[in-house]
Amino acid sequence: MTGSRLRVIVADDHPLYRDGIVAAVQALGTADVVGVASDGAEAVRLALDLVPDVVLMDVAMPELNGLDATARIRAERPEVAVLVLTMLEDDDTVVAALRAGAHGYLVKGADRAEIASALDAVRHGQAVFGSGVAGTVLARLVEPPRPKGPSHAFPNLTQRELEVLDLLALGLSNRAIARRLFLSDKTVRNHVSNLLSKLPAANRDEAGELARAARSDQG
Repeated sequence: MTGSRLRVIVADDHPLYRDGIVAAVQALGTADVVGVASDGAEAVRLALDLVPDVVLMDVAMPELNGLDATARIRAERPEVAVLVLTMLEDDDTVVAALRAGAHGYLVKGADRAEIASALDAVRHGQAVFGSGVAGTVLARLVEPPRPKGPSHAFPNLTQRELEVLDLLALGLSNRAIARRLFLSDKTVRNHVSNLLSKLPAANRDEAGELARAARSDQG
């Protein structure tokens, strides 16, 4: 692929910003935008159909958020790299993107040179992080693991179900959990139903109480 032009899909639900990213990528002179998506589901469809080199992926999008879209693309087309480009720079979102299979993470506001360098890096299988999130990644790599009650007390739950359970323990509604995890309300309802079927709990309140008790037991 040396010397070939990079084939890029841009996924972002904000038209003005999306158009700006498309123009910036085209202006690099080394890449072509072969597809544009306004939501995560469309990003997945285009990635599977067009098989680009890189998908520039926003996180907070309708239909399917960028993290779940990334996971689906990486599962179906592991040869396609995903570079997250988002306004979000909190620790949990950065780590969630990496778990989903993203090769890199940039915060919106990155200049053209940074985007060009990141695209080239992920194209060649390298991991790249913008200056706004590099410290987060390094801190997570060096900090000792901190066991949490629910993950040890409920090993039969998936990672996502544990995340939902943690938020149930805080008393959050399904809608609030959906916003926190960038999921649809329906997806959260499904996760709650699944975790209730795996726990000795008749409802969400009892599940939350189990999680709080597990955390208390862990000290």
